[in-house]
Amino acid sequence: MNRINIFAVLIFLTVIAYAQKSPLHAEKGALLYENALASEVELKGWKLEGPAVIVFNDSWMHMYSPNEEGHHVFWCPVDFPSDFSAEWELQNIEPDAGLCIVFFSALGQNGKDIFDPSIKPRDGVFRKYTKSDINCYHISYYANGKDNRAREVAHLRKNAGFNKVQIGEPGIPVRSTEIHKMKLVKKGNHIAMSIDDREIINWMDDGKEYGPVLGGGKIGLRQMKWTLVKYRNFKVWSLEG
Repeated sequence: MNRINIFAVLIFLTVIAYAQKSPLHAEKGALLYENALASEVELKGWKLEGPAVIVFNDSWMHMYSPNEEGHHVFWCPVDFPSDFSAEWELQNIEPDAGLCIVFFSALGQNGKDIFDPSIKPRDGVFRKYTKSDINCYHISYYANGKDNRAREVAHLRKNAGFNKVQIGEPGIPVRSTEIHKMKLVKKGNHIAMSIDDREIINWMDDGKEYGPVLGGGKIGLRQMKWTLVKYRNFKVWSLEG
């Protein structure tokens, strides 16, 4: 076998090994939660923080801040386990500007629920989620804020502390108005996210540099005030093994 063929084989084996390591390929277990996000009735129990409105049209949930008043977060009320696979669909309605984030493994310090009365109130302002009394991971997967145009690349951070732990691949294209399929997987200390089956984040938390690995908790969808996006078909599974 010549050197070129050996090199090609090594590349192939490296790609296969990398794919096998990604938790995106983990086998799904039981369906833990399913919500079409198609009506107000279906979203009973969800909690909105910040000056935003939720409206429904053609079986989609639209979320935005009237007159771009402020940033906002919409929380699913369920506490999910440490290991999970979450999927949802998203479409940008106004691609001029916006920023979308998913919070996950969100739990108050000392194991409190993030809605415990003793936890400090939140209103969409970022520092109240990243430098306050809740712990979580978050990924910015659409990044085209008016304060940072066309950043595009995805970031993974660990909170509290606003620690940027990985700069990933480009997220949703800044001008895209296509329907995109999101997938977020956390398996132990391994976190990965994909858009339309294209991996944008793949990171392992060593549980040391930024504190212990975070476990179970809530999932929330955050938008900056310029964002007008619609969502549907939010589902969360446990993982096998």
